[in-house]
Order: sequence, then C-alpha cells, then structure tokens
Amino acid sequence: MQKLFVLFLISSICYSQEVEDELPLRGLAIAAPKREVVDRFVKFIEEELSPRKINTLVLRVDHNFKYQSHPELSDENPLSQSDVDKIVQACKNHGISIVPQINLLGHQSWASKLGKLLTVYPEFDETPAVKIPEEYKWPNDDELYCKSYCPLHPEVHKVVFALMDEIMEAFQADAFHAGMDEVFYIGDKDCPRCNGRDKAELFAGEVTKIRDHLALKEYKLWIWGDRLLDGKTTGMGMWEASMNNTYKAIDLIPKDVMICDWHYERVDPTAVYFAMKGFDVATSSWRNLELTKQQLALMQELRINATTDMKVRYKGMLHTSWSSATGFMDRYYAPSVEGKENDTDCFKALFEKK
Repeated sequence: MQKLFVLFLISSICYSQEVEDELPLRGLAIAAPKREVVDRFVKFIEEELSPRKINTLVLRVDHNFKYQSHPELSDENPLSQSDVDKIVQACKNHGISIVPQINLLGHQSWASKLGKLLTVYPEFDETPAVKIPEEYKWPNDDELYCKSYCPLHPEVHKVVFALMDEIMEAFQADAFHAGMDEVFYIGDKDCPRCNGRDKAELFAGEVTKIRDHLALKEYKLWIWGDRLLDGKTTGMGMWEASMNNTYKAIDLIPKDVMICDWHYERVDPTAVYFAMKGFDVATSSWRNLELTKQQLALMQELRINATTDMKVRYKGMLHTSWSSATGFMDRYYAPSVEGKENDTDCFKALFEKK
C-alpha cells in the first residue's frame, strides 16, 4: 500500500525548477575533513556543493578540533582554527550555513572502540559494567550497540557544553546538531542516578538541557528524529525508531528543536507526524537511489498540498554520508558502477547542478 502511495506521488509531481527551488533546506551531513584534506574539501565546496545550491552543511566535528577548553578531548592532529576558518570562509562565499555536530548522549563508542569522552572521563559512562569487546559482534549478550553517557551525571554538561560553545564560535554557527540517534543505553537499571527513572523523561530532559544552553546565545538545536518515533506501533523497530519508550519524549521537548528525520529502508512519511507535533523537519536520505527520489517527491508533495501553518515546517532535504569526507569525495569523482549505488549517486540525483 505504501509503495503504491509513493508511486502515485511521484507520478503526480512535475520535477520543475520552480518546485525544487521551493525547498528551503538543501543540505549535506558529512564528517568534518581531516587536516590534510581541508584544501581539497574547500575546493569541493566551491566546485561541487555551490553549483548544486547546497545551503546547509552539517559537519560532524566530534573530537576533530583543537579544543582549548578541553585539549584532552581532541583527536590526534585535529583541525586548527585556521583550518576551520578556510571552511567557514568558503561556505560564507557561497551562502552555505554550517551546523557543527558533536554526538551527545549516545554514540559514545563504536564497534570495539570507546569514544574519546568516555575514554578520558570513564565516570560519565551510563553502563560502566559493560566492557568494549576486542571483537565486536551484533547481537551480543550486553545488547551493546553504542555506549551512552549518563545524562544525570553532575559533571558531564560542564564538559560537553564547553565543547559545544567552542565549536559554535569557531564555525560562526547559529545552529548545533547534537546527534542523539540510536540511544539504546538510557535509564540503565544499574546506574545509581538513572535507575528506575522514565526513559522518555530522561531523554527529554537531556534534549531540553542542551536546547536551553544553546538558547542562551539564541542558537538552535538540531537532532535526529528516530528516538521520538514509536518503533512498536509503527513496526519501524529499534533502529529507525524507539523500542525503549523514549518516543514519548516528543510531547516533552521544546517545539523549536529541528528534527532530521532519517529513513534508509522505506519512504516512511513521518515528516507529517513531526510537523503535526509542531516541529520543523527535514527528510534525510542516504544511499538508495530510488528511495532518495521517492523521499524528495514526498517532501515536495507535502509542501505543495500543506496548509500555510504546516508548509513552513517542511524544511526540505538533508542528505547524509557516514564515511569520512575523503571517502565521500573519492566516491563522488569515481565512475559509477552499474548495480552499486552509493551515497554520492543519491546526492547527485537529489541536488542536480544548476
């Protein structure tokens, strides 16, 4: 049924220049480049992103910056301020807003590697009893996907807020992306602070605390939307939605939080749900070419037929890439291989050169 609905939408939409230009947000979410490829990345902004009318760049900075407030949390050979200045100036020259990102709450580990925050500050770990395995496998007995920090630890926000403040100033940004996707460890039964607390209230509390800190300087908070969707009722499951009740947080967080609504297996029309709840929302695509086209068609159709109040909440498309910036640029310029779609093929189809 859903497939027929999407096919109908596609057949009913004229892909005219005027319709495409109605999307307020034409964005790319990508890892911040390593120092050695900053100049190449700047050239990519000028020669590829600008001609495709990209106006928003979500940059996953995480620990790839030479922090002054907490130098112990910087990666090896991180971006310097002069490196960042090159990226900022290139984006300014082409009307591109930068939204720097640090993964907060979840994604504090990956596979067999513990993230920088919990490596340096192990006391922030929500599940210290769960050890990172030498060889990671999913599923596993600990239900470990990625570690989380404890949102109720009394010292954690002093640290993460300092990092946020630094990169917001460094990138001259007015919006910050906190990630907050795929949070499986929250309200753990063995956490002395979170044990027994409602997971939705914990998640909403963390979103609100981050949002309120940003609001002090009139910055806006962006997050991924998966933890605000009911994985059981919708059948979306534990990855693209929540199976641990955090979805109830959607009614507890401020309405000025920007939602990046990602779906990579189906064209789930959840942008409607977020907009009806009062949130601004962007649909996020990845590496399936047909789905990317269908997602764009759905977003355009929603904007065409929405009421005035709803239309302003449908912000557009934020394409995602989950490799390094180098990997994305390499794939972008490599010849297409029949039958092997990737994130750059989808990006090109989504945002054609003008």
